[in-house]
Amino acid sequence: RTVQTGMMAVEAISPDWEFDRFDDGSQKIHAEVQLKNYGKFLEEYTLQLKGIEDALDESIGDVWDFTLDPIALKLLPYEQSSLLELIKTENKVLNKVITVYAALCCEIKKLKYEAETKFYNGLLYYGEGASDTSVVEGESQIQMGRFISFLQELSCFVSRCSEVVVNVVHQLASLYSSNKGATKIIESSGVHFQVVYEHLGELLVVLLTLDEIIGNHATLKEHWKMYKRLLKSVHHNPSKFAIQEEKLKPFEKLLLKLEGQLLDGMIFQTCVEQRFDNPGEGVSVSKNSTFAEEFAHNIRTIFTNVESKLGEPSEIDQRDKYTGVCGLFVLHFHIFRTVDKKLYKSLLDVCKKVPAVTLTSNIIWFSDAFLVNKVPAAAKLLDKKSLQSIRAQRDSFLQQKAQTLAKDVQSYYVFVTSWMMKMESILSKEQRPEKFADDLSSRCNIFIQGILYAYSIGTIIKTTMNLYMSMQKPMTKTSVKALCRLIELLKAVEHTFHRRSMVVADSVSHITQHLQFQALNSIATAKKRVISDKKYSEQRLDVLSALVLVENALNGPSTKERRLVISLALSVGTQMKTFKDEELLPLQLFLKKLDLISELRERVKVQCDCSFLFWHRAVFPIYLDDVYDNAVDAARIHYMFSALRDCVPAMLHAKHLATYDQLLESYDKEIMDVFNEHLLDKLCKEIEKDLRLSVHTHLKLDDRNPFKVGMKDLAHFFSLKPIRFFNRFIDIKAYVTHYLDTTFYNLTTVALHDWATYSEMRNLATQRYGLMMTEAHLPSQTLEQGLDVLEIMRNIHVFVSRYLYNLNNQIFVERTSNNKHLNTINIRHIANSIRTHGTGIMNTTVNFTYQFLRKKFYIFSQFMYDEHIKSRLIKDIRFFRETKDQTDQKYPFDRAEKFNRGIRKLGITPDGQSYLDQFRQLISQIGNAMGYVRMIRSGGLHCCSSAIRFVPDLEDIVNFEELVKEEGLSEETQKASRLLDSVLGDLTSNSAEGTEYFKMLVAVFAPEFRSIKNMHLRNFYMIVPPLTVNFVEHSIGCKEKLNKKNKVGAAFTDDGFAMGVAYILKLLDQYQEFDSLHWFQAVREKYMLEMKAVVKEQNVQATNQDEKLMQTMNLTQKRLDIYLREFELLYFSLSSARIFFRADKTAAEENQEKKYKDDVSKTGNGDSSSSSSTTEPAMK
Repeated sequence: RTVQTGMMAVEAISPDWEFDRFDDGSQKIHAEVQLKNYGKFLEEYTLQLKGIEDALDESIGDVWDFTLDPIALKLLPYEQSSLLELIKTENKVLNKVITVYAALCCEIKKLKYEAETKFYNGLLYYGEGASDTSVVEGESQIQMGRFISFLQELSCFVSRCSEVVVNVVHQLASLYSSNKGATKIIESSGVHFQVVYEHLGELLVVLLTLDEIIGNHATLKEHWKMYKRLLKSVHHNPSKFAIQEEKLKPFEKLLLKLEGQLLDGMIFQTCVEQRFDNPGEGVSVSKNSTFAEEFAHNIRTIFTNVESKLGEPSEIDQRDKYTGVCGLFVLHFHIFRTVDKKLYKSLLDVCKKVPAVTLTSNIIWFSDAFLVNKVPAAAKLLDKKSLQSIRAQRDSFLQQKAQTLAKDVQSYYVFVTSWMMKMESILSKEQRPEKFADDLSSRCNIFIQGILYAYSIGTIIKTTMNLYMSMQKPMTKTSVKALCRLIELLKAVEHTFHRRSMVVADSVSHITQHLQFQALNSIATAKKRVISDKKYSEQRLDVLSALVLVENALNGPSTKERRLVISLALSVGTQMKTFKDEELLPLQLFLKKLDLISELRERVKVQCDCSFLFWHRAVFPIYLDDVYDNAVDAARIHYMFSALRDCVPAMLHAKHLATYDQLLESYDKEIMDVFNEHLLDKLCKEIEKDLRLSVHTHLKLDDRNPFKVGMKDLAHFFSLKPIRFFNRFIDIKAYVTHYLDTTFYNLTTVALHDWATYSEMRNLATQRYGLMMTEAHLPSQTLEQGLDVLEIMRNIHVFVSRYLYNLNNQIFVERTSNNKHLNTINIRHIANSIRTHGTGIMNTTVNFTYQFLRKKFYIFSQFMYDEHIKSRLIKDIRFFRETKDQTDQKYPFDRAEKFNRGIRKLGITPDGQSYLDQFRQLISQIGNAMGYVRMIRSGGLHCCSSAIRFVPDLEDIVNFEELVKEEGLSEETQKASRLLDSVLGDLTSNSAEGTEYFKMLVAVFAPEFRSIKNMHLRNFYMIVPPLTVNFVEHSIGCKEKLNKKNKVGAAFTDDGFAMGVAYILKLLDQYQEFDSLHWFQAVREKYMLEMKAVVKEQNVQATNQDEKLMQTMNLTQKRLDIYLREFELLYFSLSSARIFFRADKTAAEENQEKKYKDDVSKTGNGDSSSSSSTTEPAMK
């Protein structure tokens, strides 16, 4: 942090000061002052930065989240100076040799990088992304058309690779000349540039990989054939395709060239079969025996190094090198036409350890097949059995792997988790200055251990999966699960490095410096030894120059170029026993570690790259099922998604679609569909089911005993952090919450009365799973909603005929029902309904009732106008007027009974009803409608009072608007308070009095009823007595049916009739006329007389002791009693109903009263809007 870049301006004084340069020390003082200021500034700046860091977030730590990665640390040091600047010694010849080889190796690395990123991926992903079902005719040709330019680039690339191979061989051959007379460039007998051969091997592997990719690509070849066919048809009809004919020929030639060079699997073959002898350049290759020997020696050395490590836990990139060795062997065979049988056999024997090598993602390479094909001369010498045994070994390898996978997973699980703990502990440990070197070497070892684990796990996964795929053998579910666990471990290693990026970055630079220091020490001792030997020779000079070069290269950042120069220079510097064996081995180890640590992040990335999963994505559904079944460690799903994300950078190189976005989209969609189907949807359904069963435990729906059915805690999924995939986060918790919200909302809208159940389920979801559910805010209904006001309103004509009214309990009961129970409707139902729909529905209901009454009154009028009825009624009225003095002002009962019977003679409906019965029903329906209006009013009051119960004092309600204005609050607040005031005002007025709908309904019909043109209605009061007789007979019949088995037509209440009669009498203003009949007194007298007669008769008969006659007497008495009671009940009901319509006053009296009130209000205070005016304000 304290950058000690002192003010060195003193040293670089401008030339025009030179002439009188005189140092009085003042500048030195000045410089020191500046330095102090600079130091102070840095300290303050550091503090400021710390302050900013603290302010931003309390959790800003040195742990990096893998999913959110806004900033990445790149640790790879880049070389700023060119190779020519790096390779500078006094020894010009050595400089040239090293420069040439270094330049070639750099070129090979560049080619390899280009192949790995661009060409492999372009070829591998060809044909992906277009779904199989929806491929349009001609789509494949279009894809190939887009791909041709890519193939051209590939063609140029392959040609370049072949040129580089030739050049490398020439440059090596010119150093080792078997021509005795030729002057040697440098003394090369003890010099082995093994690095160059390794690089050459790498380049051959690139060509070999291209062959394998294209060879395994059926789609590419299929499309190529179609494309050639298409060209043929273009050839026959060029004008149709708008193509000039002269352009077709060269294009076809180009295609043929591409096919021959790339698609026939001859890329590698063509390269090794080139002419390496070029007399024009004066380099002899194939006849150069020294070079042949040197070449073979290097192959053997590399192979020995590789073989000892293969299959060991410390193996890193030996497999790739082994492929390179095989390539070099074939190249050697093709140049020199000799075969080292022993080496050939050793190469084949490796197959027992390494059944196959993964070249890239899903491309697998069998070395035995390669060696037999490419070196047929040597293959002939082998017996068939040994080749077969290699193949058999491969099969057995897979079988063994399937059995040992579970064990591997367990052991690696322990290894990786303990390694992660070590990483955490070592990186969070405070550094001790005295033990600094020890700390660094232990960190170095742990970092390298991580890479080794990653490598071994990666190898197991790739080899196993790709072998299964290439040999087309089925995998067991357990194997798949085990491999997925390994993929997670692989990602865990990468995440561990990533999480501790800060500390790792810090350590890496220290570790590289420490390793460079150790290497420099051992070089220094060797250099001393060389200098102390006084014998002079060119070879010794070369060695010395080489060691100086190594020192120079080590004194700087550990870039790829410098490390390459070091290894090349050491090839020269280790000859002539410069180093003792016990010095050389540590030096090689230091340099190897330096290689790994310098490219730590890059190595980790490559080893942990799971882009091969794209070709094995069939395992994903099985994996998800497994995660779902073992929900406990659901967090591991992050690792799997991270692995699936690895394919994305590779897909960007796809060239066969219009844009690579299509490929990304199809991949994204595929993965998400699987994820939804195998995890999210299952989880949603399971959670919903669990909530339902928990809420309905009382129904005993299924066995939920955890000891029998097992227990699965799905809550683990909700503690997961959102999973990053492509450019979005998948939040499982939010997804399930949304699903439940939607489901509960939709189901509540369908059946509003279930709202309570769903609220309970919401609460349970919050308690059990921590899901923050949204309230549905739907108008809630109670479970006892009954029929909805809206329903009744729309079908009021059905309602009044199907339901019976009970005046005292204010309740409607269904007349008959197909079920075992009858529906009832009471005030609470209506209030709930009004709460659901709002009070506005009340006026509408009354309106509907008014429309209904109009129709019914029309029928009523027609009945009263009927000649038969009218004439009888007029006759009865005349009779009553004439005889009322004799009958004590009472209307005779027998007259009413006669009327009732007489009407039956006029005709009867099929179900045995007379006209009077139907008229009675009509009046009952009118009464029911009035009863319903009364209930609506009560329900409204009920609803208002429950709404206003939160207002503390109804007598004294504060005016909010005034208060808000006093406080000077904003216009919006004033508006809101105004609304609040009006709402409270409405509620208080409504809850205090409610609207007198009966008055309105009387006022609206009365003038019409009382008008001259409806004189025939004036006879109504005279029909009431026969109606009551009819009603009582009907009512007793209904009540008796209650005790019978067949209850059709049974009923215990029908107060609609009383309401109807009271309402119509009010409309006609005929209460006094009806009262003048003294009808109910007449009835009572009649029954009393009869009862007395029966009692008298009983007393007489008691002496005769006639049993049968006595029974008859008793029954008669009982019947009379029932009739009397029924009439009395009707009388009480009618009296109650009359109260609603202010029956105590006649129309004239009411008018008188109104007039009087108006006068009072005018004289009283001049306020016209008296609170108790007759028409109340309608409810809002």
